[in-house]
Amino acid sequence: MTKYAFYPGCVMPTEQYAYEVSIREVLPLLNIDLVDVEGFSCCGEPMKSMNQLMTLYLSARNLALAEKQNLDLFVPCPMCHLSLSECQRVMESNTEMRDRVNSMLASEDLQYNGSIDVVHTVNLLHDHIGTEEIKKHVKKSLSGLKIATHYGCHLIRPSEVGRPVDSENPQKMETILKVLGAEPMDYPEKLDCCGAMLSANHPESALTKTGQKLQKVQEQGFDVFVDVCPWCHRMFDSKQVKAGETVAVKLEIPVMYLTQLLGLALGVKKEKLGLELNLSPVDKLKLGDK
Repeated sequence: MTKYAFYPGCVMPTEQYAYEVSIREVLPLLNIDLVDVEGFSCCGEPMKSMNQLMTLYLSARNLALAEKQNLDLFVPCPMCHLSLSECQRVMESNTEMRDRVNSMLASEDLQYNGSIDVVHTVNLLHDHIGTEEIKKHVKKSLSGLKIATHYGCHLIRPSEVGRPVDSENPQKMETILKVLGAEPMDYPEKLDCCGAMLSANHPESALTKTGQKLQKVQEQGFDVFVDVCPWCHRMFDSKQVKAGETVAVKLEIPVMYLTQLLGLALGVKKEKLGLELNLSPVDKLKLGDK
């Protein structure tokens, strides 16, 4: 078993439980041992526009806690992953800021050393575990399932920070899904935003973005929409009905986390993957039955 410190962030433990449930159920089947580290806090990204030093400090603190365990950090939330990655970039390039942050961390007997990797769900599965290993564990083929993938903004940009997937033509999820027997297909709106970051100030615009993307997916005949971000999932799954009302279209698109679909292919029963927590019509797929 390969061990990773598990950083769940804020949205998964407080709202998007299905992502965490499916992660904890599936990854041990692929020889990944998730270690819960005491003391993790917010990554700081939501406060970045108000206090950049606070964001940097919070990210560095979480990284230092994982370093203290000598474990690489598994971060399923793309926003958290970006915040922690940006912190690593700043701390490596700015020694003055690194010393300043470390002086703040010293009050908790912590220190950022830059000794660990930060991995997201997509590159953990694709790059670290590998598709050949995943293929060995597949028990239920997803043959015939036409899938639209959604990577989200934080997973592909900004590229200079170093993101887990290609910024213009991400294909890692597609490669994983093909191993499961599914048929992932590109579509023109693949890289469009979910709208989540507009929710606080422009909720109608946010729902319009969500609705427009799902409308195009529905029109192109996809069976299921797959994502890897709790913020995006909130929009496409939890707010699908409202998004449809906003763009005057009845939306009935099953939306699932990649780890939920992976779990079904690995033979995990659907009740163990949090599918009852999905608010989109996932029952239409008739997957994961006895």
